[in-house]
Amino acid sequence: MYPILNQIDSPEDLRGLERKSLPRLAEELRQYIVESVCRTGGHLSSNLGTIELTIALHYVFNTPYDRIVWDVGHQTYAHKILTGRRDAMAGLRMKGGISGFPRRSESEYDAFGTAHSSTSISAALGMAVAAKLEGIQRRSVAVIGDGALTGGMAFEALNNAGALDANLLVVLNDNEMSISKNVGALDNYLAKILSGSIYSAARRAGEKVLKAVPPVLELAKRAEEHVKGMVTPGTLFEEFGFNYIGPIDGHDLDALVSTLSNVRKLQGPQFLHVVTKKGKGYALAEEDPILYHGVGKFDSRNGISGSAAKKPSYTQVFGKWLCDMAEKDERLVGITPAMREGSGMVEFSEFFPSRYFDVGIAEQHALTFAAGMACEGLKPVVAIYSTFLQRAYDQLIHDIAIQNLPVVFAVDRGGLVGADGPTHAGSFDLGFLRAVPNMTVMAASDENELRQMLYTAFMMHTPVAVRYPRGHGPGVAVEERMRAIEIGRGLVSRRGEKVALLAFGSMLEPSLKAGVELNGTVVNMRFVKPMDEKLVLEMAASHELLVTVEENAIMGGAGSAVAECLSRHGVTVPMLHLGLPDSYIEQGEPAALLSECLLDSTGILHSIRERLKALSRAVYSELPGGYNLQRPEWKE
Repeated sequence: MYPILNQIDSPEDLRGLERKSLPRLAEELRQYIVESVCRTGGHLSSNLGTIELTIALHYVFNTPYDRIVWDVGHQTYAHKILTGRRDAMAGLRMKGGISGFPRRSESEYDAFGTAHSSTSISAALGMAVAAKLEGIQRRSVAVIGDGALTGGMAFEALNNAGALDANLLVVLNDNEMSISKNVGALDNYLAKILSGSIYSAARRAGEKVLKAVPPVLELAKRAEEHVKGMVTPGTLFEEFGFNYIGPIDGHDLDALVSTLSNVRKLQGPQFLHVVTKKGKGYALAEEDPILYHGVGKFDSRNGISGSAAKKPSYTQVFGKWLCDMAEKDERLVGITPAMREGSGMVEFSEFFPSRYFDVGIAEQHALTFAAGMACEGLKPVVAIYSTFLQRAYDQLIHDIAIQNLPVVFAVDRGGLVGADGPTHAGSFDLGFLRAVPNMTVMAASDENELRQMLYTAFMMHTPVAVRYPRGHGPGVAVEERMRAIEIGRGLVSRRGEKVALLAFGSMLEPSLKAGVELNGTVVNMRFVKPMDEKLVLEMAASHELLVTVEENAIMGGAGSAVAECLSRHGVTVPMLHLGLPDSYIEQGEPAALLSECLLDSTGILHSIRERLKALSRAVYSELPGGYNLQRPEWKE
């Protein structure tokens, strides 16, 4: 079924093929990726668009000696398959399987671990400068998409690269036609000419001769820019100090191999513009590349089922609230850093286009942009994943919180996210948000509570974060009516004895199940900041053990806030903090990962019982005959 692909166990095997075999290899790779992803889920459109480019890069460059850094890395399935991980694709993004992104610990061919956007040029430049300092001719390549190029960090790296004059190749994978028009034979021919040794030698010789007459040299440079500018969009990159080449057809293997072979011989910063099509070769993904960007398991022949879920996801609840609130208050503006679909803002963007702002992959800019709007009386709502909010922490503090501006943060994907693994998990937001003065931090425990928290946040005049997990909640009906909840007020969800579980956000449901087994009290804390100190002190006074439960890193998280509250009031009571450990949680099924972290009802129950045993030992250790683990009031 895969006669050529099955022969490839490393790029060295690939480089042993005749060039005429490469198009057939591309067809086999494309089919193999579709069949693999339909069984495991994963990123599809982006991977189908970079197959020929991946083949050409490994065919021309001496990997892993030469370094290839993939921006984001959700387009690296072909790279993984060609670098000895073909059979491992059966475990893609699963517990114990290979990652959906490059990881240095996974393969020597993964030169740099990625998953967040706009980092590739910086990393590859660092590698290129290291090679220069070592005096070796190793080549460094950064492959970056046109979306990732909107990130400010990418332009910072471009600016620095031109000044350092290292042997760096930046490959722009332009898959949205956002920079250039469709390309054809003339453009490919031009790219070969511009990357060839004759053109480069002539250019260097001309500069050497004309240096003696500076005005003429300047005139020649301007003339070259004007000639190239008529057929290429490369003037911007030339200004950064790069030699711009392209655009070329990213699905034409002959053009790719020829151009890359030429570029590999050139010295200094090079910029190759490649145009590709997302979903290439799989009709369903070509027609709807967004739908097939990140997919679950599906039938490769019939495509993704359009059946709707019975209960709305947290993201959908946010999206509906955003539209409802925008109808009520024209001051509302919605901002996203290139996550319209993922953050549930499609309907808002269609119904309120003049109040919808997708700023590109630019989280820092998104926050300061929101701050500027807030200064002028608008009410910005920034929809952002927890893991991406980390990238704009300085702007959160400096531009919003210090000025106490009314910006609402809808923090999606709080907690573990499953198959995307540690790079995308929202493990730290409760800790880093509660440390910021002027911030209010809420954590929703169900769908209806999320809607009411968002409304409450919008009605405030200070910065507020509302945090919610990925996927579906417990299935609580969502009220159409919006009402404000009391700031800093928790709710007792269940009254019991001896043990009080203080649950934050998504951990309320498993805590309630554990509380029933223990006959314990369960509190929906709702607010991480300001905390309901009166309720915490009441629980400490009336219970013998306080248990904090959060889907966030224990260190510095919500449980720490409870402990600090008790310390401020001089109250001492046995405590147990449950949450994410001081380690990165690997990919896997979300339910299994929560169980592994002892954050399902069974794990919570087990942890509490173990602590009760330890407390029993401490109480009875000095009694004759030792201690009694079967105290009747501690239900085992």
